[in-house]
Amino acid sequence: MSSEILRLSRENGIALVTLARPDVRNAFNADLISQMRVTFDQLAEDASVRAVLLAGDGPVFCGGADVHWMRAALGLSYDENVADAEAMSDMFRAIDRCPKPVIARVHGAALGGGAGLLAVCDIAVASEETLFGFTEVKLGIIPAVISPFVLAKIGASHARALFLTGERFDATRAREIGLVHAVVPFADLDAAVGNILAEVRTAGPSAVSAIKALIAEIRAASYDASRDVTAAAIARQRTSEEGQEGLRAFLERRRASFSE
Repeated sequence: MSSEILRLSRENGIALVTLARPDVRNAFNADLISQMRVTFDQLAEDASVRAVLLAGDGPVFCGGADVHWMRAALGLSYDENVADAEAMSDMFRAIDRCPKPVIARVHGAALGGGAGLLAVCDIAVASEETLFGFTEVKLGIIPAVISPFVLAKIGASHARALFLTGERFDATRAREIGLVHAVVPFADLDAAVGNILAEVRTAGPSAVSAIKALIAEIRAASYDASRDVTAAAIARQRTSEEGQEGLRAFLERRRASFSE
């Protein structure tokens, strides 16, 4: 897939999804939101993909919402605004539910919905100079659509402080609150991402998908229900073809067939 606003390429089991609107800081509009959702839905079903790398073209990862798109929203009715927000929520959910590991390569800035993207990625690596912020309140609006994902990622305490002020914060703070997992000099960004992808390639693909599904299910389950959920999950994986191969490879001191 190739277009003016989103690029998709595949290499050695890795799908690279690149936001490609550098002239507007890779900001969201209706077309980009739609293409992102469709792309991640397709990648979810692609057995050849081991992981997804999400990146931004140009000097910024994602600056949030497009100014022209927001201007057009001034004329929308309440129902039209609801539909607009639901489409964006569907995009975030498609990324969040993707059964493949989703790794974010973050640089420049991740603001508003751009910061929300990091909350639906499994692993985020940022360059040291990156600025972050849930800046919606500065415009008199709220980070509603991204809130379920951000609250799950950084917790209510940090969300309260950052949602209410709309303040921008640096990569060190982003790492401290768990929004990103690693911070490196820009020159080392690709190497750091490459190391993570190399680790992913040694993991069992179905185990990775099962783990992502398990995390979501446990988050939604009660403490008592989690006993049954976890017991069933490990039993399924242990008796699966991949689980059997991985355990045998370990016991036989050899490399598992799924490990690249």
